[in-house]
Amino acid sequence: MLKSLSITNYALIHSLEMEPSKSLNMITGETGAGKSIMLGAMGLLLGNRADTKTLFDSGKKCIVEGQFSIEDYGLESFFALEELDFEISCIIRREISPTGKSRAFINDTPVKLETLKELGKALMDIHSQHDNLLLGEGDYQLDLIDAFSQCQAELTEYQSAYKAYQQNKKAYEKLSQSALELNKEADFNKFQLEELSSLKLQEGEQADLESMQEILENAEEIKTKINEILAAINDDQFGAIQMLGTANQGLQQLRRYAQKFDAFNERFQSVLIELKDIAESLEDEDQNIEVDFEKLETVRDRLSKIYHLQKKHGLDSVEALIVLEQELADKAFRVDHLEEALAKLKKEMLFSEKSVLSKAEALSKKRKSGFKPFGDQLRELLEQLGMENARVEFSAQTIVPTKRGIDQIDILFSSNKGIKPQALKQVASGGEFSRLIFAIKYIMADKMALPTLIFDEIDTGVSGEVALQMVRMMQDIARKHQVICISHLPQVAAKGDQHYFVYKDNSAEKTISKIKLLNPVDRITEIAKMIAGANPSATAFESARELLEK
Repeated sequence: MLKSLSITNYALIHSLEMEPSKSLNMITGETGAGKSIMLGAMGLLLGNRADTKTLFDSGKKCIVEGQFSIEDYGLESFFALEELDFEISCIIRREISPTGKSRAFINDTPVKLETLKELGKALMDIHSQHDNLLLGEGDYQLDLIDAFSQCQAELTEYQSAYKAYQQNKKAYEKLSQSALELNKEADFNKFQLEELSSLKLQEGEQADLESMQEILENAEEIKTKINEILAAINDDQFGAIQMLGTANQGLQQLRRYAQKFDAFNERFQSVLIELKDIAESLEDEDQNIEVDFEKLETVRDRLSKIYHLQKKHGLDSVEALIVLEQELADKAFRVDHLEEALAKLKKEMLFSEKSVLSKAEALSKKRKSGFKPFGDQLRELLEQLGMENARVEFSAQTIVPTKRGIDQIDILFSSNKGIKPQALKQVASGGEFSRLIFAIKYIMADKMALPTLIFDEIDTGVSGEVALQMVRMMQDIARKHQVICISHLPQVAAKGDQHYFVYKDNSAEKTISKIKLLNPVDRITEIAKMIAGANPSATAFESARELLEK
């Protein structure tokens, strides 16, 4: 329920505030006084677009703020999902800066326009010419019949099944497409895999092979150099070990003279041991290194194959080739098991499709059960609204499953006797649409979440008893829902629990729109003016009193 509305610097409005009643509120005023401007401002709270042309003062920002009581709306989950603080008194604010930048807030938290739109749907329902267009759309008509027939449980079950079906179908189609591509490449991939597998590649072997190749290619020179070094170390007359023996004797003599020469002796012994160890290691290397041209050719051949595969696949290591081999092996495995996997996915898809169709039939049946009672109620209401010959029918065609079900629904309408009902887009005039929409919203008030209903001159084109019947229906709606009605008919305006008057103030340099809540005396005067014009007669005043008393 809208508890208060504040509009600042919007169109002809400098500053405006109102606190509507929780039941039936009437807004009247002269043409062009700003009634529709108010609706435009309210539309900003619902997430409608705005620009700087709407600013009263182009140098200041526009602010529209609405305070709503949402205690019984069941919106806690929405606030939790959007990570917003939930309070039973919710404040929505829109700001439009002079530069054209628009900002939206829910309980002082900045939000996206889409979030504001989603919340706005649960807070206010504004009747406008857009509704006339919307009523002709299939999705809107589906929403109506679903709400009237109480199909939410069936729709939820169907959409859950439909989602599962779409996922299974997507998985099957994806694997089918993948199967086509894998089968196209299967022979080539198999050849590449066999080529790689035949080498039995091992991690790190390239470096080992390259080192081995270097040694084998230079084996003769390496052995020659080793023998030269061994001769220099081990020669009986001139070898390093022989000469170091003489030095060792000298150090042993020095130790007798002073203890400090012990350290030199220890260091010398370490050098001598290390030199002997080097000599032994070189002898081992000399034994291990062979001049083996056959082995060299084998190493060169393997490295050649490795280099060839690296160049072929654009890779630079054996490890990368091993990864590629595994990828090709995985593809080969998938190709070998494609039929099995496809059969499994197809089975799951067909099972979920069967479930979708079953739940779609249940949803469709529930929808169609509401056609006759919905149509009967609409015809009865339209007759009360002066359309005695109105006929309303529902047409349903079965279509392929969509997220909304398998029904394509059309509301067929005729307002004239002997004329076959046709699609709403083709037959209804503006005035007929207004009464049809009003009748629909009257029925749906108890079926859908329509907390605050706003009617913008819904009574256009009607008068007399029809207008009275329309306002009686508004009063009926207002027992459970807040209603705000902009009207030009005195017999309608007289029935509101509160009556607001919108007027132009020309006292300043620039015309501004203002609104005031009429007291009982002012209300009589306004109703009289609506009956008889600017200078109402005593009879008009008496008629006004009579309308208000009734």
